[in-house]
Amino acid sequence: MKTNVFLGTLAVAGMTAGMAFADGHGGSTLDVVKERGSLKCGISTGLVGFASQDANDEWEGFDVAVCRAVAAAVLGDPTAVEFRPVTNKERFEVLNSGDIDMLSRNTTWTFSRDVDLKLEFAGVNYYDGQGFMVPKSLGVSSAKDLDGAPVCIQSGTTTELNLADFFRTNNISYQPVSITTASEAQQAYLAGRCAVYTTDASGLAATRASFENPEDHVVLPEIISKEPLGPLVRHGDNEWGDVVRWTLNALIAAEELGITSANVGELSAAATDNPEINRLLGTEGNLGEQLGVAADFGAKIIMADGNYGEIFEKYIGENTPIGLSRGLNAQWTDGGLLYAPPFR
Repeated sequence: MKTNVFLGTLAVAGMTAGMAFADGHGGSTLDVVKERGSLKCGISTGLVGFASQDANDEWEGFDVAVCRAVAAAVLGDPTAVEFRPVTNKERFEVLNSGDIDMLSRNTTWTFSRDVDLKLEFAGVNYYDGQGFMVPKSLGVSSAKDLDGAPVCIQSGTTTELNLADFFRTNNISYQPVSITTASEAQQAYLAGRCAVYTTDASGLAATRASFENPEDHVVLPEIISKEPLGPLVRHGDNEWGDVVRWTLNALIAAEELGITSANVGELSAAATDNPEINRLLGTEGNLGEQLGVAADFGAKIIMADGNYGEIFEKYIGENTPIGLSRGLNAQWTDGGLLYAPPFR
């Protein structure tokens, strides 16, 4: 989702507080995390497939896996994470205040968040776009057929602007039903307070999968915006930003290079004929030293939960209740947009 409320003064105040937090604890966030022995990671308050609790109250999901990968890279332990569920409205304030070390919460990379809020996106882990979900009984096959419909939408987000632009462009009207949280929006939608629920398409798929009768609801074909989602940190903390960025890159590169949770141990045991695999796994070169982590940080990342493709298929892929295809999130070699800079 895409919040617009913490701009201007709050951004400056938040940045100052975040920098003071790091400075007051002996330097960069990397130093703080190492000294603490755990990673504080902000996640969704609950979105099936991305961040939700299992039967044992353990957090799991696509975004959660990114947090665990960072903990593996820095601390050698993917379980050394303190998860902080944060709402749509508070997430940026919590990050800028220093209460968390990073945010991995289906958050869209935008100009204002990068520049005005003084946040640093570590890359894109999911290419998304805003869509619409309606009850199948409504008999609607296109968002252009929603003239006059009541639409559930989370207040304080740029999803509101995307929605207004779409309906205005198509010369149709709608009745906005403002909701505070995703769970409240889902409840309002199921209760019939609105005929349409709009958010990022991945969020719609996750929401639909959580319904008792998901087959009674359909996601319409229109995608009305670009929503590149990814983990983020505070501006000015470049050393820590590098760690989070190259953790994500390691997940993506590992898939392209054929490094999996099943073979990473074997590939790490001895140097291979591929120098980039060797550098990523730490059997050659000194990339870990340059990053301020262990030489085998790349191997530890993949051991945590697999490469990008494994994580995708495990939590949100076509064989899960979420049922998402790779699409734009396929490797560049398979016609997608995923592309990691070289490890050299």
